Formats: sequence, structure tokens, C-alpha cells
Amino acid sequence: MADTADIVMPMEQEGSKSVVRAWLKKIGEAVKRDEPIVELETDKVAVEVPSPADGVLSAIALDEGEEAAPGAVLGTLSISVIPGRPKAEPGTQGPTSSATSWVRAPHVRNDDEREQRLSPLVKRLLSEHRISAGDIAGSGRDGRITHKDVEDFIARGGATPSPVKPAPMGLVKGGRIPHDAMRKSIAEHMSRSIATAPHVTAVFEADFSAIAAHRAKHKDAYAKAGAPLTYSAYIVRAAAEAMEVSPNVNARWHDDFLEVFEDVNIGMGVALGERGLIVPVIRRAQTLSLRETAAKLSDLTDRARSNALKPADVQGGTFTISNHGVSGSLIATPIIINQPQSAILGVGKLEKRVVVREIDGSDAIVIRPMAYVSLTIDHRVLDGHQTNAWLTRFVEILETWPLED
Repeated sequence: MADTADIVMPMEQEGSKSVVRAWLKKIGEAVKRDEPIVELETDKVAVEVPSPADGVLSAIALDEGEEAAPGAVLGTLSISVIPGRPKAEPGTQGPTSSATSWVRAPHVRNDDEREQRLSPLVKRLLSEHRISAGDIAGSGRDGRITHKDVEDFIARGGATPSPVKPAPMGLVKGGRIPHDAMRKSIAEHMSRSIATAPHVTAVFEADFSAIAAHRAKHKDAYAKAGAPLTYSAYIVRAAAEAMEVSPNVNARWHDDFLEVFEDVNIGMGVALGERGLIVPVIRRAQTLSLRETAAKLSDLTDRARSNALKPADVQGGTFTISNHGVSGSLIATPIIINQPQSAILGVGKLEKRVVVREIDGSDAIVIRPMAYVSLTIDHRVLDGHQTNAWLTRFVEILETWPLED
């Protein structure tokens, strides 16, 4: 009997579901070690699972459209074949493994069925680039179009305008707009967070004059080094530094204890227009310089907007920043905590305002670039004095920059 190997769900989930979107091999087809064999999709990213060994796909445990839990067996691979023994054929039982497996015979789909079977990610790419599914030859199971097929088609210059441009989501006058996977996941996550944690928000005001001057002096050099210097880079650095005065901001509540993290893994929300929001994570932010932070931010933001993030890029966050001011709001409260974290920073619109400052011993009215900054906390974890201590240090860092050159 042939030896077998399980094809196992590789990613740990963090607030999202994973779904099998396309098998890239058919039952009975040979596959090389590390060759993509099945495509998974969450509300955040798409990922191809590589084959664990050379062999033949002998059984499928989770078919397209079925949810895959962490550690789930997706299918079975025959990694050796006894001479004279035929390989598994479609529609027949393949070799058994430690998990119950079964084989599904391929079904030739007509054009309507093919359109309906497109994954949300593929549909979104087709819509954004105004490509017809009929123009692309699918490389997936039963001719299924994968996100890589679409990306390859676009890279070859195959995108062509469609006769009618689809109306953007949210701008449709009347009618019903079906929820996509991302919007459903956001709704579930936000509702769960409000139901779980008592939210309290504190608001401070920050003068951005110091970092504006520093940025004006250094942005050209940073850009040449491949690290576009944005205000967000300063905000991330200041947030990581402020954890020293109030470590519990970087913590997670458990029923019997509080887990305080040594590493500050900061998620920065990236708006995807009508598609929703994604939060890539800057790992060990407390160890990064301003230049390194700027480079990480640029890379993650670019990949977030081009649907090129990997599962690891959106996992493991311990603290989150919502720079809601980029879309015009001065204050947003409460900004809902990204569970299971304990706090989230909000940064409002940066604008010139008239403020009073003491200059040469006298009060003076001056114009300064100002923004409201807020910290929304889980009141089970943090109290007012810890919250205000963190915000005081955060604002102090911004207003007395340079923390570093």
C-alpha cells in the first residue's frame, strides 16, 4: 500500500475564517514537493498551500467553498506507489490516512457555473481591472480561475476596459449589496469586541511642529534610501516608545491573568476603499529605528493595497493604530478595540490651529499643526491613570522630537 501524507491547514487564524477556494491539482495528478496544491482564502489574504512531498493527490477532505479550521486536514497525498498498482483515479477511493478522506469526481462546468464559482478575491480583481472571466484560462481544479491567473493576466497587459464600468460599492442608489467575506468578518469582529470589553476613551491634543520640521529636513534622504517618511512612521515609533511608561497597554486579558507582551507588534489600519479595512502588523516595533519603521510601513501598505499580503503579515498584533484623520475626522470615539488586544490609538486630522503658547515668559497666540490623539482602552485591563500616562508620554515624544535622527 502506498505511504500517505496529509495536506494540513498551515495558517493560524486571528479573527477570520479560512475557506478552500480552489484545488490546483486534480485527483490522480502528480505534484512536486513545495509546488502549490490548494488555494485558501480569508477575508484578508489569499495563500497557496505547498505540497509536503513529491507524490500524487489521492484524496480531498475539504472541497472548494468549505471552511478550514487551523490544523485541519485538507487532503491526502500518496507519496509512493507500488509497482503495478494504478494511481488513484477520479471518482474512486484513494489511500486512507489518519483523517477521514474521500474523493470527488471532477465536474465539467458550463460558463454560468464557472462565473458563480469564482472566489471573492478573484471577483474583486476582475471587477477592479474590468476583466471578463471568459478571457482567462483557469489553471485551478476543473479550470477554476485562481487569483494568480488573474494577476498573471494583468501582468501580461491583458486587462481591457469593459463596456460598462461597475458602480462602486456604497454608491449604488437603492437596491441590495451582498456582504462579502471581509465585510462579514469586520461586522462579527466589531460586534464581538463591543460585547466583550468595556470601552473607555481618553483624548489628548498633540502639536506636530517638531516632527513636521524633522520630516522636512530628512524626507528626501529617507526616500532615496527606500523609506518614504510619513507622519505614520513617527506615530508608530512614539507608540512603541510610550509602552515603557505603561506596559499594560501592550497586553491581553485572560479570565485568570493578564498577559503582558515584551514585543510591541503594532498593527496599522489600511483603508481599502469600499472593500473595508485591513491591519498589517509591524513586528517588534520597539527595536526599529525611524528609518526602518518607515520602510516597513511603506512595504506593508503597498502590499495591502495590491492584495499581496501574506497571512503572517496580519497576525500577531499586540496594539493597533487607527489613523482615521487621513479621511478627515478630527475625533472618532470610541474606536473599537481590535480584540483580543487591550487598547487602540486613534489619530485625528492634522490641521493648523490657533493655540496659546508661552514665549519668552509671556502668553502668545500662534498657529501650529495640531491633531487630537485618543487611546481607547479595555477598562478591565487599564484604568485612567495608566491611560493618561501613556498618552502623556506619547504626546511628549511627538512634541520634543528628535527621539533620533
